[in-house]
Amino acid sequence: MEAKKHTPKFIVLTLVLVVLLLINISLGQVTIPLQAIYKTLIGTTADVKDTWEFIILNFRLPKAITALLVGAGLSISGLMMQTLFRNPLAGPYVLGLSSGSSLGVALVLLGAGFLPPLFSEALVSSGSLVVASCLGSLLVLFLIFIAAKKLKDTMSVLIIGLMFSSFTGALVSVLTYFSTAEQLQRYTFWSLGSIGNLSWSQIMLLSLSVGLGLVLSIRAIKALDALLLGENYAQSLGVNIKKERTIIFLATGILAGSITAFVGPIAFVGLAVPHIAKLYFQTSNHKVLYLATILIGSSIMLFCDVVSQMPGQNFTLPINAITSIVGAPMVIWLLIRKKGF
Repeated sequence: MEAKKHTPKFIVLTLVLVVLLLINISLGQVTIPLQAIYKTLIGTTADVKDTWEFIILNFRLPKAITALLVGAGLSISGLMMQTLFRNPLAGPYVLGLSSGSSLGVALVLLGAGFLPPLFSEALVSSGSLVVASCLGSLLVLFLIFIAAKKLKDTMSVLIIGLMFSSFTGALVSVLTYFSTAEQLQRYTFWSLGSIGNLSWSQIMLLSLSVGLGLVLSIRAIKALDALLLGENYAQSLGVNIKKERTIIFLATGILAGSITAFVGPIAFVGLAVPHIAKLYFQTSNHKVLYLATILIGSSIMLFCDVVSQMPGQNFTLPINAITSIVGAPMVIWLLIRKKGF
């Protein structure tokens, strides 16, 4: 019943998403007409320039799909973390998953310098970075699971996640101290994030991971609604806190871990989008918020990518910087507007 009440808002968000998707594919160093995009997407490319078709199918479309996946996955992760920890400033990386990914990548990029040149060159590749990032986030997720099994208090798990984040950050700092300027430059580029370097096979893997995480998060919607009133109240309603907490951690780990592995750390999307969805829909019903955060998160990632492309210019700004520039003022405004946050 409540979902039907919000139908007009969902229609508006869907239209905004479609418009931003077309703008995202159209704008860049080369501007492509919308008609050419439409014809390329439906496969009638007889009167479409070969260069436009090549750019759309090999660069713009993969990047736009990556933006949709990243926006949806991080936003849902943020929504689940904020409800589970009952903390409006919790985000998808609060469990230290991003730091685990950073440590994995740092070990490959910065630790390769300790190996003979032949081995270090073979070790450093885009594929090895994805594997290292996945292993780093999975290691942290595994440790979080062990901690969650031994602890009943959810806030204690949050603190342990922050400690993991601090610990892995310190290890990365030690590695950077002993690294060369070239290694530091490579690591810095990775940490700036990029959604434009994925091949179709990598996008397929990312889609499967994000799809699995989203399906698991759907399973947790009912428990998230009950957890809004506290764990004791949720237990009185028959919610198995330990089981539901494990599902939420697993979904967040898959979403945030896989996204960080493929595109690097992306700031503020997971933190800001759930608040925007709550303000726009004026509800705490997770059935409504689930779809709302996916639509808004995907739209914001597409918008940030359009800005980062600097249409008409010959350079691209780092996407992680743009999401921070857009997201930070938004979060500050939300905090000031709602003092009870």
